[in-house]
Amino acid sequence: MCGIAGIASTAAPDPEIVRRMCDAIVHRGPDGEGFYSDENAALGMRRLAIIDVATGDQPVRSEDGMVVAVFNGEIYNFAELRRDLERRGHRLSSTGDSECLVHLYEEYGADMVHRLRGMFAFAIWDRARRRLVLARDRVGKKPLYWRSDGDEICFGSELKSLAQDPGMRREVDPVALHHYLTYQYVPAPWSIYRGVHKLPPGHVLIWERGRSTVHRYWSPDWTTRRVSDVREEEERLRELILEATRIRMVSERPVGAFLSGGIDSSVVVAAMARHSREPVKTFCIGFEDSRYDERHKARMVAERYGTDHHELVVTPDMLDVLPRLAWQFDEPFADSSAIPSFYVAELSRRHVTVALNGDGGDESFGGYQRYALMNMARGMPRLPRPLAEACGRLGAAMVERSDYGTLRRRLGRLIRFAADPPSRRYAGLMRRCTEEQKTRIYSDELCDLLGGVDSGSLVEDLFLGSRAGTDLARAQDADIMSYLPGDLLVKVDTTTMAHSLEGRSPFLDHHLMEWAAGLPGALKVHRGQTKLLLKRAVADWLPEELLRCPKKGFGVPLAAWLRGELRDLAWQVLTDETARGRGLFRPAAVRDLLLRHMGGADHSDILWSLLQFELWQRAQAGHLAGSAC
Repeated sequence: MCGIAGIASTAAPDPEIVRRMCDAIVHRGPDGEGFYSDENAALGMRRLAIIDVATGDQPVRSEDGMVVAVFNGEIYNFAELRRDLERRGHRLSSTGDSECLVHLYEEYGADMVHRLRGMFAFAIWDRARRRLVLARDRVGKKPLYWRSDGDEICFGSELKSLAQDPGMRREVDPVALHHYLTYQYVPAPWSIYRGVHKLPPGHVLIWERGRSTVHRYWSPDWTTRRVSDVREEEERLRELILEATRIRMVSERPVGAFLSGGIDSSVVVAAMARHSREPVKTFCIGFEDSRYDERHKARMVAERYGTDHHELVVTPDMLDVLPRLAWQFDEPFADSSAIPSFYVAELSRRHVTVALNGDGGDESFGGYQRYALMNMARGMPRLPRPLAEACGRLGAAMVERSDYGTLRRRLGRLIRFAADPPSRRYAGLMRRCTEEQKTRIYSDELCDLLGGVDSGSLVEDLFLGSRAGTDLARAQDADIMSYLPGDLLVKVDTTTMAHSLEGRSPFLDHHLMEWAAGLPGALKVHRGQTKLLLKRAVADWLPEELLRCPKKGFGVPLAAWLRGELRDLAWQVLTDETARGRGLFRPAAVRDLLLRHMGGADHSDILWSLLQFELWQRAQAGHLAGSAC
């Protein structure tokens, strides 16, 4: 596990810039560093030693030194790959996974990605062809940013790295901001800065002598297979979970698990206990507000498997971490569960260097209530177009003129949901802020810049473009391409790496995901029940009460915090001269949102997004000026 950075150029890049790029991400790799440079490329890395601690230094080189690689992540099938490469005549000097990359490239070129099982972002420099290959794992567990002016390309694990290059403009991209306010994260391929891109999950970028091409190499096959014996499917699912967990427990450093109290993390802990001779170390975050606290469910699993269990309660006085989070995330990020994620990572790092988690179980096995809602909506009659348009306008007007949480607003959403086609229904479920809400707070200048840009179409286009055969599967497919990598995996990678902790996700094993994609929808969501097959498969592993509990998520009491402990911070940061001077939002509209929220309406989503954006702006300015965040 590492952080990587580098530059390739038709001229000679400056290696000192790459050193600074790596210094900026030392938290990703506190155990060492490595650099390579020649007349057209400079590569660097920071290392967090997990596997092959003694001989796993990077960059790695081919026997003749003409292929060089830096790598962030873990390749779980590296032992198998090493044996195959040695049979083909390659000489490997280390005992880990990194060195496999250069030899796989020699054998297969960029198609080598199809042979990798794991989480990764890597860069391979082909010196003979003056070619740089960048690749990111199938679902985007490891991040990779890049920018290019044609003659030169820069890349890094974080925007902090790219920001060390004096040639990079630090201008906010208004389209990225527009998308961020809709989804609470900046979706790939955008970044918050103009001209800087995220390499999307499952994609390869090839830069050769000044020309860049990007192509997708993986997407799940959603073709439904015939199931004749459900018990056989349950058994196969248990086997896949156990194998995916086993290979993620391989480490020369201590391993533990996040245990939230939900089904997915509990399943991972149950699988770990079956492979471990020692008690599994588990870590849980709770809240004083019982509506958000699930420690009691985590304890049921911890007690059942005799884990070495650790808990921490997040209290409002711990919210002074917000400026650090704003700096750590590099981009505005408004998923409030980043707060408990940060603290559970901090707690875990005191005891372990690797932590397994339950990410991906919902997307593969139908765990979200929105999937059940889409499933139930299948039988709704299609309204004649004029009536559908009229209902859509009525529902939208009711939503826009009502406060959050009111009956009028919920009714308006239901009317609009019924009137919309499936693709727009799902896009509406994924939006945290509508186009109308954003327009109301935008300055005239920002409105002019964003004329005709519809953020809702991003998810709708993914839904429509999916090759899946049902609305349920199309929704899952859209999530795997957007919400999962853009929100959930960014949150976990950023908060774990802030503490030099490696996070691993058994449910995101692509063998398991591909198998799950072919399941009939009725084995995922049926009559409003979610995760049907998964719950049946692990019924003997988990307490019955846990299987019956409705999904809560990893939420925080955000609305109450914004009226209480965060009230002064929100007012100060969103209404002071610094915020007003940016010219992006209407000060009167922002003040109105604050007043209405303090009066009892729930505008926490949009206020939190605005607050995180402004905190991010200030954190970046402070960092660039050399001050502490």
